[in-house]
Amino acid sequence: MLLEESITKELEVYRAELINHSLYKKIKSIEDLNLFMEYHVFAVWDFMSLLKSLQINLTCVEVPWFPKGDANTRFLINEIVAGEESDVDEKGIRKSHFELYLEAMKQSAASTQEIDVFTEALKNNSNLNLAFKTAGLNKAITDFVSFTFEIIESKKEYLQAAVFTYGREDLIPAMFLSIVKDLYHNFPNQISKFKYYLERHIEVDGDHHSHLALEMTQSLCKTPQHWVEAMAASKKALILRKKLWDAIEVAL
Repeated sequence: MLLEESITKELEVYRAELINHSLYKKIKSIEDLNLFMEYHVFAVWDFMSLLKSLQINLTCVEVPWFPKGDANTRFLINEIVAGEESDVDEKGIRKSHFELYLEAMKQSAASTQEIDVFTEALKNNSNLNLAFKTAGLNKAITDFVSFTFEIIESKKEYLQAAVFTYGREDLIPAMFLSIVKDLYHNFPNQISKFKYYLERHIEVDGDHHSHLALEMTQSLCKTPQHWVEAMAASKKALILRKKLWDAIEVAL
């Protein structure tokens, strides 16, 4: 418990830098919001990849099926996957959070070209670096996604869980939602889907899923060394997220 409290305290500084980032105050128009979404969509996509990696490592997703790992951990990851991969849109239609985000981008006329080119290239050749080059992505995006996949490829479930829990959940501040709501009042037909995505993200990811993820991380970090590695990985994830935010602010 002391190690867990230590990592939470250590990471609070980095989390605060993100929550209080000056980027949010720079978003004053739909065009500004669209640029934010064109960068942020990559974090939404690789979040899903990290999530599915956890499911693959912690549960049996092969045939023939056999029990794998701890049943409580299986329950935790499967519940998170169900919510993230098959949530509902504002009309009650099942969609992943990534699909909800793409629909929000299209409604507000944000460009999906880079994420579309990137994911299509990755489908065709499975080479992350080649997909980066094909899409011509900003270095802050490639650094962020590359680290996520470094954690995925480590095959260390406790690292994946820690980055998922401490580096990704509940990092959207109330101030950003307030800005989006202000824009929504003037442009309801262009921002309604993104407003819904944010509200759903805060309701589901930032509350229920964050508690499940924390419980999962606690069960997987079995030794002091696990917690030390978990802290280092989570810290780097937060630093790279801040650099992504910095890059968006520069682009604005």
